[in-house]
Order: sequence, then structure tokens, then C-alpha cells
Amino acid sequence: MINQSFNRWLRPAVLALIVGTGFFLRLPPHAFVSSAALHVLAPLHPQPGFTRVGFDEGLYRNYVNALIHGGISSYPDVVDGYIALQQKLAGSILPPVRFLYIFSAYLWHLLFGSEASSALHDIASFFSMLTLSVATMFAWRLKGWEWALGVAALMAFAPTQIHMSQHALIDGFFTFWALLTIWLLWENLRAPHQPSLLIFYTICLTLMVLTKENSFFVFVAILTLLVANRWLGFGSVTREVLVCTFVGPLLGVVALVFLAGGIDTLVTVYRLSVSKNYTLPYAILTGDGPWYRYFVDLILVSPIIFLLAVGRVFQLERTQVSEWYLTLFVFASFGVMCNLKYGMNLRYANMWDMPLRFLTFSQVACFASYVRRYRVLFLAAAIAAICAYEWRQYVILFVQHPLYELVPEGLLRALQILKSP
Repeated sequence: MINQSFNRWLRPAVLALIVGTGFFLRLPPHAFVSSAALHVLAPLHPQPGFTRVGFDEGLYRNYVNALIHGGISSYPDVVDGYIALQQKLAGSILPPVRFLYIFSAYLWHLLFGSEASSALHDIASFFSMLTLSVATMFAWRLKGWEWALGVAALMAFAPTQIHMSQHALIDGFFTFWALLTIWLLWENLRAPHQPSLLIFYTICLTLMVLTKENSFFVFVAILTLLVANRWLGFGSVTREVLVCTFVGPLLGVVALVFLAGGIDTLVTVYRLSVSKNYTLPYAILTGDGPWYRYFVDLILVSPIIFLLAVGRVFQLERTQVSEWYLTLFVFASFGVMCNLKYGMNLRYANMWDMPLRFLTFSQVACFASYVRRYRVLFLAAAIAAICAYEWRQYVILFVQHPLYELVPEGLLRALQILKSP
């Protein structure tokens, strides 16, 4: 009884320590300046080497400032201003129809009085923490406490997750909505005909569409999962789930039409954004490559995670539905993303971090099954070693070297594979 009571107390305590550490590592740089208490802890939180305002960050700041000065009713004017500017430019700039991130920063400004740039940083940091929380709960729902602890630890030290939390970029914010949507789909498949789950699933799909056009990749992955359910048996694909899968994105598109000021305006925004991207020098230099481009980038940033995850895929049995669910999500979205000419960047793969780390933990657990007597000790030591290596990768790539964009040349130079002449 004493031992069982101890275990019931120990697991939540260890999980709280892991998640708390992950939260600390995701605090934005300016938090250590504005808070005297956090200033003392600043040496434990290496600051990113890139401290300038990135090009995309500057645009998001401008959009938030436009909302601060004109209010939400001015959004069609913001969109019209983008169209007028984009038509004059040779290359593409990000459109203001990535509404939810911009609006969230605007709400943050109203609540806390933060200026636009700080509000965007705070939102990126806060939602990175939420992503860690969702990843932990999702892993628990998939396979229980042990997986929740392992995935939480691996996510807490994931280099690209921490990197996204330190900059005013949308990709970490989008990861939260994508991961939450995939989790809610799982819950709806496992527990069909639950009105609350169906409503939350629909809302998440809508908000994901309002966040970024990358929602199309997740939508393709969702359709793949629904089709694959026939053979892999994730749960029950009901009529309600199918209806919500299409209604959610449709509501998001309708909302964007109203925000843009009309369907013709929205179509013009996306047409300009896509067509101008094909003439943007930076996109041509860094956003292209072969179909396995993302594999190369992932193995540069997190080689142990990637290799163990891929190794696990080749060992999966049909009954391991949790692993298959996440594997198909990655490969279905990858199948679309790797075929975008001048549109590849490891930032867009941020939503794969949790599935890859779930598969990694599954592989480590498989190794641990051969050491039965010391299984828990082996698991803890292996996960701790991987986390230490992941943290080392973050320090090398983003602290010692001022990387901002996650493109191969910068990664190769930071890792000393390519050296300056």
C-alpha cells in the first residue's frame, strides 16, 4: 500500500517537474528583463543568438499595430493594403489572412498593454507551452502515464519547439491547433456520438483554418486517417465526424471571406501570395529541394529522434494503432508538403515534433523490454540522455549560432559540416 501510494504521488510530481522545466525554457527573452525574479534565473535560460526583428516578425508587428489603431472592423482595410503593396513587389510577403495569430496578439495587447512585438512573442511562447501540455495529455490518452512522461520530456527539450517559442513566428502557434485537432479527431473516433467532442473538433478545425494556409496539409492528413481507419481500426468513423470534418474548415473559410471583405478579395490575396512566391529570391534559394528535403533537415536538428522514430515505423504491428495513427498523420502531410516548389522550410514541420517523439519513446520502450529487471531505470536513463543531446543541439544551433530560418545551409554551417572559406 505504501509503495502504491508513493507511485501515485511520484508520477504527477515527476511530470510536473518535466513540464515546468519545458515551460521555463519557453519563456520569451524579454521576460527575464521585465521580471526581477526571473532575472536571477536568466543564466539558466540561454538567450537565442538571433536578436534582431526578422522580416516576417516585422510584418506581423505591422498587422497587429494596424488592429491596435483601427480595431477589428478595420481588417478589410488591412487586407486591401496588403494587396496594393503585394502588387508592387517582385516577391511575396506573408498575407494578413493568417488572422488568428494576429488577432491573439491584439487581444494580448488589450489584456496586458504589451506593445505589438512583445505581444506576438508572448503569444508564441504561451502557445508553445500549451503545445507541450497538449502533447503530454495526448500521449497519456493514447498509451497511458509512461508514454505521457516520456513524450513530455522529449517535447520539453525539442530544439525546434523551443526555437519557435523564442521568436514572433506563427508556426509554433499553428502547431498547437494542428495537434489539438488531431487529438480531438482521435477522441471522436474512440468515443463516437459525443456532442461536446464533436463541437470542440469542429471549432478547432475552424480556428486552424483561420491560423494559416498550412491547415490544408492537416486536412489532407485527416482525410487519410479517416480512410485508413477501415483497415487499422482507430475507432468508428461516424456520419457526424465526417460532417464536422468538412463543416469546420468551411466555417473557417467563410470567416476569412468576411474578414477580407469578400470572396474575390480573399482569392486575390492567395493568388498573389502564391504567384509572387515563385519569384522571391529567398524562396528560390532556400525553399526548394528533393522529396526527402525534410528528412535531411530533421536529421540535422534531431538525428537521434529521427532515426529512432523511423526505425520504429518499420517494426510496427497492425495492432499498434496509436503509433500507426501518428505515423500516417506525418506521412500524409509530408506527402503534400514535400511537393511544394519554393515552399519547404523545417518551420512548417514543427507539427511533426510530437508524433516523432511518441514513436521515439515507443522504440526506446521496445529496447527496454529486453532489460526486464532494470526496465524503468533503462527507460529513464535513455530518455534523459536523448533530452541532454537535444538540448545540446538547441544550444549549438540557436544560441552559439544565430540561426533564425531553419534552412539546410544555416543548419550545416552551425553544425560545422559546411565551413566558411
